Amino acid sequence: MTATTTATSSELLSVVASRELVGKRTVFAGIGLPTLAASLAHLTVAPTLEIVYESGVCGAHPSHLPETIADAVLITGAEAVLSMATLFGSVLQGGHIDVGFLGAAQIDRHGNLNSSVIGDWDRPTVRLPGSGGAMEVMANSSEVFVVMRRHDPRSFMAELDFCTSPGPDRALADGITPRGAGVTRVITDLGILARAGAGEELQLVAVHPGVTVDQVCAATGWDLRTADEVTTVEPPTAAELRLLREDVDPARVYLR
Repeated sequence: MTATTTATSSELLSVVASRELVGKRTVFAGIGLPTLAASLAHLTVAPTLEIVYESGVCGAHPSHLPETIADAVLITGAEAVLSMATLFGSVLQGGHIDVGFLGAAQIDRHGNLNSSVIGDWDRPTVRLPGSGGAMEVMANSSEVFVVMRRHDPRSFMAELDFCTSPGPDRALADGITPRGAGVTRVITDLGILARAGAGEELQLVAVHPGVTVDQVCAATGWDLRTADEVTTVEPPTAAELRLLREDVDPARVYLR
């Protein structure tokens, strides 16, 4: 299908993130853009993808998008509904999640995430929702994808205001052997950053059409490394946008 440039930022992020799920078997999806991406991937590049939610729903097939992880719509048609203790103790800690799909307020060069506070812990400028299950997802998924709506030095920081979800490098420093690779993909409104796992920094591997490498580096709060060849992301196609708008989120629950 012919590519289109009429996608909103939310649509662009959802489409590009969904493509990263090609060949994946299980995804632990956070609410919001991760849900959009996983749902679209199920209709396109990963038709056998099993979507798991923190509320204990496994193999979700909702009639429409959930507004929260506890939305009853998730249960109808699901493959299984587990207690949270079973979900975290057996599914996540059992190593059955290929990709944990998360959002965050801040991220650093090693993929550590902050979703707790902006500013000082005792007197924060903004107090955020906190970890939820993100720390368990980070620690036990084979790899983690992160979607960031805003790529600027306040979100991509050399030093986080607070570390909510530490990646494998911090675990290794504390003498703990991590199960997975931590954050391996970060999808932003400027492009895609990637790393293979512990011991590596995120590097720029792709930019969106019209975005330059210099723009992304200037918007990052550390000296961002770049791949030997930085590619240009294929924009959303007409088919992908139609599915997203008409089948995945026609009520505009998360699309903006």
